[in-house]
Amino acid sequence: MMSSPSRPALPAAGAALVTVVLWASAFVSIRSAGEVYSPGALALGRLLAGSVALGTLCLIRREGWPPRAAWPGIAVSGVLWFGVYMVVLNWGEQQVDAGTAALVVNIGPILIALLGARLLGDPMPPRLLAGMAVSFAGAVTVGLSMSGGGSSSALGVLLCLLAAVAYAGGVVAQKPALARAGALQVTTFGCLVGAVLCLPFAGQLVSEAADAPLPATLNMVYLGLFPTALAFTTWAYALARTTAGRMGATTYAVPALVVLMSWLLLGEVPGPLTLVGGALCLAGVAVSRSRGRAARAAAASPRPEPARERSGRAARSA
Repeated sequence: MMSSPSRPALPAAGAALVTVVLWASAFVSIRSAGEVYSPGALALGRLLAGSVALGTLCLIRREGWPPRAAWPGIAVSGVLWFGVYMVVLNWGEQQVDAGTAALVVNIGPILIALLGARLLGDPMPPRLLAGMAVSFAGAVTVGLSMSGGGSSSALGVLLCLLAAVAYAGGVVAQKPALARAGALQVTTFGCLVGAVLCLPFAGQLVSEAADAPLPATLNMVYLGLFPTALAFTTWAYALARTTAGRMGATTYAVPALVVLMSWLLLGEVPGPLTLVGGALCLAGVAVSRSRGRAARAAAASPRPEPARERSGRAARSA
């Protein structure tokens, strides 16, 4: 009896869900830690905590070193995504209001789809493009509704744009590495590369940690253990099993989850416009991850039997 075609995709979908929930929770923790720690120090502290957790798990599982062929993708994703992205995003979001940040940073998934199609040969079905357009509109709506009338600087806009480009480049570089190494290996060594890149901020981290209140430091450690170590590993697991464009589109669920978590944990009651934006984000993700009728029928239908096997069976029955 044939198994359901959707059953193999369930673990990847669950991993993607873990990722977006933990990445959404990161925004709540960053509010606390970001008031005390500077952008570079916060990124380094987060990456060090993540590297310790991931390295320990690798030793327990005896993962070993990734194959040589996986290192280019690991190195590039470590520099761009774990290193550059985390520092410039922390810095940029201090310079711009939430609406501008949402507009600029959330072009990242669109860049992922475009780069994936150009460099990896990923398909760009109409449902993916339509879903990303809806989710992007929702993300901008959420950002504008929560901006509080802040101001934006040219430096902040450039930093957010650099963060979006670094994010997209890191994801696209990571995808080929996952064909040659496991998700835990790719995440662990990418995180280590990012931590090494951020070592110039070690002095800031030490001096700021000495004066930081305990909740801020605990939030920084939480960022390293869960939104970094765990969420980036589940992301890599899911990315290895789907296209970069579809995984990028999935992250548009993060703004909607941030609204929900801010409501539940911080008591920030969302307004009508915020709720509409969150609903658009989730609707766009649902559309981008759905498959058309023809694709579902093709996945459900049995694969055609090779002609050589058919002829051999006919000869035996004769």
